[in-house]
Amino acid sequence: MKGGKVYLVGAGPGMPDLITLRGVKCLQEADVVIYDFLAANLLQHVPDGTETVYVGKKQGKHTVHQEAINQMLVDKARQGRVVVRLKGGDPFIFGRGGEEARVLATHGIPFEVVPGVTAGVAAAAFAGIPLTMRGYNTSVAFVTGHEDPTKLVSTIEWSKLATGVGTLVIFMGVKNLADIVERLIVAGRDPQTPTAVVRWGATPSQLTVVGTLEDIVDRVREAGLKAPAVIVVGKVVELRNQINWFEEKPLFGKAVVVTRTRQQASDLVARLSSLGAECLECPTIRVVPPDDWQPLDQAIDRLGSYDWLVLTSVNGVDFFFNRLFQRGKDVRALRRVRTATIGPATARRLRDFGFRSDIVPESYVAESVIEAFKNESLDGKRVLLPRAKEARPILPVEVRKMGAHVDEVAAYQTEQVSEGIEQLLGRLEEQTVDVLTFTSSSTVKNFKAALPSERFEELIRGVKTACIGPITAQTARELGFNVDIEASEYTIPGLCEAILDYYANGAKS
Repeated sequence: MKGGKVYLVGAGPGMPDLITLRGVKCLQEADVVIYDFLAANLLQHVPDGTETVYVGKKQGKHTVHQEAINQMLVDKARQGRVVVRLKGGDPFIFGRGGEEARVLATHGIPFEVVPGVTAGVAAAAFAGIPLTMRGYNTSVAFVTGHEDPTKLVSTIEWSKLATGVGTLVIFMGVKNLADIVERLIVAGRDPQTPTAVVRWGATPSQLTVVGTLEDIVDRVREAGLKAPAVIVVGKVVELRNQINWFEEKPLFGKAVVVTRTRQQASDLVARLSSLGAECLECPTIRVVPPDDWQPLDQAIDRLGSYDWLVLTSVNGVDFFFNRLFQRGKDVRALRRVRTATIGPATARRLRDFGFRSDIVPESYVAESVIEAFKNESLDGKRVLLPRAKEARPILPVEVRKMGAHVDEVAAYQTEQVSEGIEQLLGRLEEQTVDVLTFTSSSTVKNFKAALPSERFEELIRGVKTACIGPITAQTARELGFNVDIEASEYTIPGLCEAILDYYANGAKS
């Protein structure tokens, strides 16, 4: 049997794109991933079929004890498997990675440590607090605020740390904050020393409370701030007033639901995240092949007879060309065919296959294609329209009125999915969702169908609805949503801009 190996991978502080490239590569090669609570959102990098085992803890509640985790690592590796132990932050900074490495070494199991961005550094940086700064300090210490409860005596030299280190970064100390503050002051730290407590640092849920050693306990209590959090003590906390960059992002603190397919959500999620939003992915549709390929195959076999190819979406482009190649043909089959596309994203995807669209209407709905074709003579022309099975009928109907012969064929169809709906229902019940985004009529219909009908109005009360364009917005209104935000440019950037404008213009949360 091939020998196994264990990678002890630091996942970073919680934001998915703060993991290292090396960490992602390990996940992509894993046979087994054993992960913590703060690392769960990185499972997107894990191949289908990989075994995943959750062993995290939340607010002190362990699902699996450390000794059992250690044994699991040994057992899985001895089965000849590649094991990734995915840990929040850095494995060797209060992550018990050292204990796991020692167990693996004792049993002769090959292992590798992949460092991660530790929460102490990330939380401070995202709160606008540089841990070192010329003129402010010359030293930093990482300290645990939660020692091993089996120890009889504390091994933390608070009396030396209090006055001997410029900046203190204290992990897992919120529960013991009052005791930590008292120890530092008694040991000689100035009660007026600036102090910050950062909860969920480096994530869109970040909450920062700032004060001094003298009043930070009261301020944290008033804010209701709880674990997980990092405490930063030192003069550098003052700099937050000047360089608080993350929490100043325009959509910071807003929770936005993304209902696109999992494969297509990345662009919207990336754009919203860059604006500071917390993105809740809840795909409502999945794009799949049509029930019957025969109509599209027959059209592909006689491509030379068509004058126009009209593509209405990126999905349409992808499915059409993939099927073209599967039929043993290539782009030369389209050498005499002119093309029209709806929207710049569709046109860009068409260019990936070597074609520049002859018609790209100014607006991005079927009606705009009809308007654009009024400048073309379609009488007697043959038009191929490969698109979604569920598409609106207006385009082929109107083009036929212009004298064209239209072959409308299903290149793909959408299916309803409800991935993540249980978690989203919990957020809606807690009233911690700000915006629902819809990028097609299908996403609206399937999202509505996934909600308990008797609780629909209650669940979406106070939640804003953002739609990519007028057709989607019309569907949303017909199904009972109040459309608060409608993009004037019917694209993903346009939708993000519309959400941004809505809040910039003083909309209530």
